Amino acid sequence: MPVEESNRGPEVLLAVRRTADAPPLGAQVEAGLRAAVRDGRLRPGDRLPPSRTLARDLGVSRRLVVDAYDQLVAEAWLEARVGAGTFVRRALPAHPDGARAAPPDDPVPAPTGVPATARPDGRPRIDFFPGHPDLAAFPRADWQRATRAALRELPDAALGYADPRGLRELRVALAALLARTRGVVCRPGQIVLCQGVVQALGLLVRATGGPGGPVRVAVEDPYLHEHRDVLHHAGAEVVPVPVDELGVRDEAVAAARPDLALVTPAHQCPTGVVLAAGRRVALARWAERHDALLVEDDYDAEYRYDRAPVAALQALAPRQVVYLGSTSKTLAPGLRLAWMVVPEDRLAAVVQAKRYADGGSPVLEQAAFARLLAAGAYDRHVRAARRRQRGRRDALVAAVARELDGARVDGVAAGLHALVRLPAAVDAAALVAAARARDVGVYPLSAYRADPPAKTAAVVLGYGALGEAAIAQGVRGLAAALRDVR
Repeated sequence: MPVEESNRGPEVLLAVRRTADAPPLGAQVEAGLRAAVRDGRLRPGDRLPPSRTLARDLGVSRRLVVDAYDQLVAEAWLEARVGAGTFVRRALPAHPDGARAAPPDDPVPAPTGVPATARPDGRPRIDFFPGHPDLAAFPRADWQRATRAALRELPDAALGYADPRGLRELRVALAALLARTRGVVCRPGQIVLCQGVVQALGLLVRATGGPGGPVRVAVEDPYLHEHRDVLHHAGAEVVPVPVDELGVRDEAVAAARPDLALVTPAHQCPTGVVLAAGRRVALARWAERHDALLVEDDYDAEYRYDRAPVAALQALAPRQVVYLGSTSKTLAPGLRLAWMVVPEDRLAAVVQAKRYADGGSPVLEQAAFARLLAAGAYDRHVRAARRRQRGRRDALVAAVARELDGARVDGVAAGLHALVRLPAAVDAAALVAAARARDVGVYPLSAYRADPPAKTAAVVLGYGALGEAAIAQGVRGLAAALRDVR
């Protein structure tokens, strides 16, 4: 929440309209502040007026201004400094019509097979994209301290060609963290640091392949198209297996006869269900009988709000499960910090694949993260993020109940997204377009299917990077879009 200290801060020329056709006051304040930053009236580093002062100047409630500040902090226009106030960020987000924005990059070619509704490029103002963490909450001061300590303390040899598994001190710290928080059973030598879960999946396919044909990988349906594409690109044969209210169906995995089965037991993406205990045991026993590998993507397991998370599946069958984790949802995906816990008898092949892929992940980021863990700063950051994200999920649930008659939020209270079941199936493309016309991005569940149908009966709404006021406004936009397409 933006920090209050005094009446310091510049006067800001903002105007709000109170006519019948005017947008909501909160939206006007947000838009006015964005415009003031874009056209240079508010410059990088400028202090904003305290919310009470700006509310008095505009003749609106203080809560409305606080919500506007929160949203602009989430969008990385502003930053809150404890004990100092709220400021314009020195590194501003790019914006297509912003006078102060950096020159646009060439567009990134879209991966093949990914539906347009599942891409984060060309983002609307209120974007419910489920892959966005709260980047504005990245612990910059803690990370800076950790990086400085790493540069002081790292021996020269650590900067050379080293173990492709990664920096030993980080692997030791991760082994302790994973045992303590997820029940993972491993020694530090079984951990392989990767540049994202995407790289880990490609390495596993290459390490498992042989002369007998392509590696056969069972993948949950629905699931992330990007991960399916990575597996295809690595040469795997991808077999979709269905998910229901108890998680992935173990008998369908067995019937697929895969070499690898990629599963999300803690919080299935995107349905939000937790794999039932009986199915966890059945999958572990199947893998042991057939000497197959379960690949456990421990997707946003750090964010469980109603109870303690279930321990990792890896703890049931350490010899048959490759455990995957990363900092993409807790810190930032741009760090490209991820890890695999690999069974002993598969370790040599995976390490060789990593060596041939890139020789090893960057060392300085690993060293900084190791120090963040050792200082307890990572635990503190995750606890604070969990509290903040629980409030956002609660705001989403309340907005759905208030605005979407007949809809319901499905799945457990966890993660950075929720599945909203609609009162009736609608045309997915028409719904996306109607919401986008209101500057709201929504993501149909149908887009996550291996064979996407034209209609969808649910939408996946990510709230990780949105303030509570934006969540409420976005759900109102979704309600209006649904009225348009019914």
